[in-house]
Amino acid sequence: MKLLIVSDQESKYLYDHFDKEKFSDVDLIISCGDLKPAYLSYLVTMINAPLFYVHGNHDENYIKTPPEGCESIDGKLVIFEGVRILGIGGSRKYREGLHQYSERQMSLKIAKLYPKLLKHKGIDILVTHSPALGLGDGKDLIHMGFPQFNKLLTQYEPKFHFHGHQHLNYGYNERIHHFGQTTIINGYGYYLINY
Repeated sequence: MKLLIVSDQESKYLYDHFDKEKFSDVDLIISCGDLKPAYLSYLVTMINAPLFYVHGNHDENYIKTPPEGCESIDGKLVIFEGVRILGIGGSRKYREGLHQYSERQMSLKIAKLYPKLLKHKGIDILVTHSPALGLGDGKDLIHMGFPQFNKLLTQYEPKFHFHGHQHLNYGYNERIHHFGQTTIINGYGYYLINY
């Protein structure tokens, strides 16, 4: 199964210079947040694959204009072609606004998902907007990761963790990290991977 991961910045390669042949074998698109609804609607139309997304801290406009033809998996565990995917959107709380959480609020958000995690005996892919603490995050409060994600990675050992929020052009980050059995990928711009 081929996955297209997108996050945080619209790629000119996908938007302005789109070549349908190069993405004809994509089975699923996953957005890790902070992209315009129209961009996600464009991708799901042009690539003709389902698109799952979580909310980023700048996605307040999704309330009035959600991306058409796309499915929010924020706060949900979904199964796609036998693959268990858990979605958790948002960033650390740094101002008043939607999709921002204190550590306590994020713990409560995750606690609501435990019945589904137990029912499905874990997850194969974790999709978040923010990274896990110390695994591709930033040093400032806004871009610092959540330790609750580290706990999920330790407990369930998913094959992949996809996130956004930490832009690669900030100069001190790498796209791929590893944590135990999990490969962590920052979806900034876009990234293709085989599951």
